Amino acid sequence: MTERKLTHLNEVGEVHMVGVDGKPTTARLAVAEGCLYAAPETLDLLEGGKKGDAIAVSRVAGIMAAKRTSELIPLCHPIATTSVAVDMERRSDPSSVVVTATVTVVERTGAEMEALTAVSVALLTLYDMLKSAQKDMRIGDIRLRRKTGGKSGDLELP
Repeated sequence: MTERKLTHLNEVGEVHMVGVDGKPTTARLAVAEGCLYAAPETLDLLEGGKKGDAIAVSRVAGIMAAKRTSELIPLCHPIATTSVAVDMERRSDPSSVVVTATVTVVERTGAEMEALTAVSVALLTLYDMLKSAQKDMRIGDIRLRRKTGGKSGDLELP
């Protein structure tokens, strides 16, 4: 088995930003998802503008978050996104909204952190807009679903 090591630590254990200057620029894609679990009655408020256009606000918040990821995650490289899509799907079992973010770039490093950050902020925005209706909502299951491009190759998770 190959020894695993953290790329953000140097040989003496000091934290540093990984150098990407020698890597080729390639097209990359990352898809992440996460869920907001809430009562059906709470999620009903998202329909028909009862809480304003919470879906649109959440989508824009996710897009903005993806573009500012390097300002939030200390060792994350600033990258130029070529597209960011944030989609939401209501599910009934369990009662939830699934947020999916798809980020594409042509860069020397991947867009996984941007996709994960977009999902997280979109979910937090939904939570913020619905918290007056339900105090025990839960955010969870935030994860990378897919990535393409780069030296480590493609990844597709169920």
